[in-house]
Order: sequence, then structure tokens, then C-alpha cells
Amino acid sequence: MNVAIVGTGYVGLVSGTCFAEMGANVICVDVNKQKIEDLQNGRIPIYEPGLDEMVLRNYREGRLKFTTDLSTCLDDVEIVFSAVGTPPDEDGSADLRYVLEVAHTIGTYMNKYLLVVTKSTVPVGTAKKVKAAIQEELDKRNVKIEFDVASNPEFLKEGAAIKDFMSPDRVVVGVESDRAKELMTKLYRPFLLNNFRVIFTDIPSAEMIKYAANSMLATRISFMNDIANLCELVGADVNMVRKGIGADSRIGNKFLYPGCGYGGSCFPKDVKALIKTAELNGYDMRVLKAVEEVNEHQKSILFEKLQRYFENQLNGKTIAIWGLSFKPETDDMREATSLVMIKNLLQAGCQVKVYDPIAMDECKRRIGEVVEYAPDMYDAVLDADSLVLLTEWKQFRMPSWGVIKKAMKLPVVFDGRNIYDVQEMSELGFVYHCIGR
Repeated sequence: MNVAIVGTGYVGLVSGTCFAEMGANVICVDVNKQKIEDLQNGRIPIYEPGLDEMVLRNYREGRLKFTTDLSTCLDDVEIVFSAVGTPPDEDGSADLRYVLEVAHTIGTYMNKYLLVVTKSTVPVGTAKKVKAAIQEELDKRNVKIEFDVASNPEFLKEGAAIKDFMSPDRVVVGVESDRAKELMTKLYRPFLLNNFRVIFTDIPSAEMIKYAANSMLATRISFMNDIANLCELVGADVNMVRKGIGADSRIGNKFLYPGCGYGGSCFPKDVKALIKTAELNGYDMRVLKAVEEVNEHQKSILFEKLQRYFENQLNGKTIAIWGLSFKPETDDMREATSLVMIKNLLQAGCQVKVYDPIAMDECKRRIGEVVEYAPDMYDAVLDADSLVLLTEWKQFRMPSWGVIKKAMKLPVVFDGRNIYDVQEMSELGFVYHCIGR
């Protein structure tokens, strides 16, 4: 099959590369000329384990191509995926300008039947707007060309996106015609030979499923963070509570890990967008508003613990931070807890030293040189009054605590992901603070 994917961000590049890996001929389109030139020269703009090798192989073998001009490839493809960004507006709603620009471009230049599929996370009703935008351009040209629209939301976890795409637990596709359903079935069949797990729905339901899924996961995280904070007050251990409720088959054990708040490109944005969608339809999403409120407070929970420990005397203290990305195996710092922590520490007069295996350049791009960037995890803690762990990278799990204790000014650790053992840290001579224990 011949496919075009507009947008070479995280979703577009991963999707296009994986389709090519399964034998489709894919043209990835982006208006950013520098990004396209970099991809043509083998430079990958995002970090995702295994992606660079797969992009290079499929580009070399001719199944994956890159261009800045969508109009030149519309005659050669059957399906056009729109995977452009939908950043949140100031009011929390999804900004659809790029999605609709793609639709207008398709309507302006298409000459034959196309299936136009929205892969970006978009509010319910977006497909109708896409369809109207395409039809508007066809009417301007005074031509009649059949086309279909569909919704195919992505469910990729950063750091495991290739595995998620190549072996999906389900694929959700919203369609409104048999022709569209047949094309999407043909496209996804190679991924699901052993167990065809494509869920076909109407388009509004497909659009809602992505928001509902992410909002449910965000709700579980905020709920457990609320429980963890209460556990500290009443003397309970949130890890034991998590195991106890996770053993209930009605609940399960996924997304029950407390911590210092969720971030990334999906959960914060999608929760805000769903709240806004409800407002526009005269409904108040009270649970999700609480989820968002809990998460925003949780991002400051370690800073509050630091303040209490140092009795509000943080000015002049040196604080080391391990982990900048919002989760391991990515350099994504969108809505990351580290940004909140760094801002709070700097305002309190601290000197901040940071280390992350991947996200250092991204941090420099976002905040510049206001913090000290350590060359390794051990240099970060040199002469530090406290170590704060924010991202549970694997290399942080078994550090040389003897080296760290000698390097630090004070042996004080604040663990935002509960990856260390309370008793062991005490035996090693550290003052140890975590979440919910």
C-alpha cells in the first residue's frame, strides 16, 4: 500500500517508519525543511529506542521517503494520515489549526479518491471539521471527487513506541463507510496476523476513546498520589496498599505507582482538552478537574518536603537532580516535574546541579544555563546538600551509595519515584524521604 503521513513528530515518524517496516510505501511530509533534510541525511529529530536504526534501514531500502510538499504525493497514495501537532490553547482546548491546514491542502490538490485519517489526538467532532474543510476546497475547484475521513488514534508509550505499534494490544479505527473500513483492514492486517484486534467504531467514539483512555490512566495516577499523601499522614505504606488493591481483579495493578506527578505530551494535554470539550457542551468534568489539581500539586510535593526538612532555609543550598525527562527512555520534557522543581529551587535561592542520560540538551533548549549540567550522575551529587530523584532511569536504580555519601555535603535523598528501599537507605546512613511511606 502507498501511504502519506503528514507530520514527522513523535507520532508521525514512528507510525510512518513502522508501516514501512511492514512493507508499505510511506512518504512522510513536514513543512519544516530542516527536519526533512536531517531525516534524509540520517539524523533523527527525536529519541526513541530502536527508531533511528529502523528509519535508516527503510529509507535506504526505499520504502520510507521524506518531503516538504504534500501536493506532490497525493496522486500516488491511497491513505493520508494527519499526525500534526494539536497543542493546547490557553483555555486548555486543542488547537486544530494544523489539522485543518492539512485538510485544506488535501482538498486543494487531490485528484482521486483518498482516505484521510486523523491520527493526532483531537476532540470529538474534529473529523466533521476535516471533512468540511476538504469539501470546501473541492467546491472552490468545482470538482466532484469522492473521499472518506476516519479516526485512528495512537496509543504509543514513549520509550516503547515501536513495540506498541508493531504488536498493538488493540487498534481503534473510526469509519463511516465500508470502503474506508476495507482500506484500514488491509493496512493493519500484517500487524495482527495472529489476533486481529482492530476495533471499528463510529468516528466520534474513536475520537473519544483516546481521551477517555488517557484520562482514566491519569485518574489512577492522581488517585494513588492522593492515597500516598494520606498514607504518610496516617502511618500506612502506600506500596503495601498498592499491592493489596492491585491484587483485586476488578482493579488490576497497572498505573497504581505513586510518585511526583505525571507529565509528557499526552496526559496533561488530553485531560485539559476533555475538560474543555465538556465545558463547550455544557457539562462539568468534576473528577478530571480534581485529577488535574492533584497532579499539579504533586509536582511540588518533593519541594515541600525539602522545605520542611531544611526548615525553609533553602537559600544557598546545593541540590542535585537525577532525571529531567518526564519518564525514562525519552528526552521529552513536556510538562515534566523537573521543570517545576527547578523553578521552585531557583526561586528559593538554591544552586541546582542536574543530570539525565538523554534529556540534557532538551533541558538546555528549554531553560538555558540557569542550572549546572553535570557530566555524570556522580558529579551531580558532588558537595550537594540533597539529592532529588525525579525520573527512574535504570542507571539510577543501583548506584554506588558509598561513593555518593562521600561526595555529598549531607547524605539526604528525596526519592520521587520510590525506587529505593527505606531500610537499606537507613542502614547506609542516608536520610531518606519518598512518597507515601
